Amino acid sequence: MALTRRKFFGLGASAGAAWMLSSLDALAIDKPAFSDNPAFSLKILATNWGFRGTVDEFCARAKKEGYDGIEMWWPQEASARNELFAALKKHGLEIGFLCGGSSAKFQEHLPQFTNAIDAAAHNTVQRPLYINCHSGRDYFTFEQNQAFIDHTTRLAKETGIKICHETHRSRILFAASVARQYMEKLPDLRLTFDVSHWCNVHESLLGDQPETVSMALERTDHIHARIGHPEGPQVNDPRAPEWEPAVKAHIGWWDTVIERKKKAGETMTILTEFGPPDYMPTLPYTRQPLADQWAINVHMMQLLRKRYS
Repeated sequence: MALTRRKFFGLGASAGAAWMLSSLDALAIDKPAFSDNPAFSLKILATNWGFRGTVDEFCARAKKEGYDGIEMWWPQEASARNELFAALKKHGLEIGFLCGGSSAKFQEHLPQFTNAIDAAAHNTVQRPLYINCHSGRDYFTFEQNQAFIDHTTRLAKETGIKICHETHRSRILFAASVARQYMEKLPDLRLTFDVSHWCNVHESLLGDQPETVSMALERTDHIHARIGHPEGPQVNDPRAPEWEPAVKAHIGWWDTVIERKKKAGETMTILTEFGPPDYMPTLPYTRQPLADQWAINVHMMQLLRKRYS
């Protein structure tokens, strides 16, 4: 019987769906023998990056999907803070705050950062699970960038809140080799491990820097679960079979952090952070995304929940 165009694409879609299901099940089931510690807990959070709607609508959808909480930038305006805290209370969600600065000048950037993070840490409405820092700039000096880390070290000790600096392009820890210098000199530095950036910066899955990656994993308290690759910070769809090596590399790194947290009986927080266009690759001219951002993040949440709970 002739294979029509419609049947061809139908078979392709069926095969793709079957592969996605088997891939999800395999990664969830075929997992290491993690330490069993009842004190360990896993919190998976949703990102509002790319969400078009109100804060209340975002929180409602995150809760419906099964997320424990959300990660958002600390709101600068009182009205936005009130809206956020009301939605968190209404939907029973936890919060991780993202704080940073925007100025190109160190003298302006540092107070922008410290004002935001101090306000987030000392707010009396809802204590955050953690604070994630978009800190400093890749072109600030070591001493200038150290000022950001020193401030958060003092603040973390004062409040007891986990404060982590993200391995993010354009920020302090934009490259593995640069991050190593800070890790070696600043023993209290804690990390948000978004290794997708390093894969992009170094054009590799970091097989040539195992010692540096191991040092980072030992300092990781929070994970941004996005899959990067040697040519970009985000694969178009982690469920596609061509990205299996990258997916397995990231899962392997995350496994190491989870095992350490399970042994210690600590809480592990993970943000599913696949982004919208232009992080999400698009078709030319129409700029239509190649995959569904929300569906991918929910896929990652379900995979991680099954693997690590």
